[in-house]
Amino acid sequence: MTMQVYYDGDCPLCRREIDWLAKRNRKAMLTFVDIAGADFDAALVGKSHEELMGQLHARTADGQWLVGVEVFRRMYSAVGLGFLTSWTRLPIARWVADRAYALFARNRLRWTGRRCNDKVCR
Repeated sequence: MTMQVYYDGDCPLCRREIDWLAKRNRKAMLTFVDIAGADFDAALVGKSHEELMGQLHARTADGQWLVGVEVFRRMYSAVGLGFLTSWTRLPIARWVADRAYALFARNRLRWTGRRCNDKVCR
């Protein structure tokens, strides 16, 4: 069963990462959903657009929501590259990775040269 990954297709860095993972998604374990697409409606998945823009989200086959670095861990594992993120499961590394990603997520619109409103950037 697949995991749905909700990503911002207007973010150049995010898009690059998703494209890279999509090429490795040979077993179709991941489905990628561009939340920046004109046809995407966050309400249909029970989330707000601002919430999904705040951090990377994924929904597992059983309906569980994952957020942040855990999504990366699961995506990389799904394409057979879990060893690249396995170090982020160690206690200190988990703490650092979670905070580093939170910093990126909070600032990615600004850092990728995009405008943002207070609701999304905060």
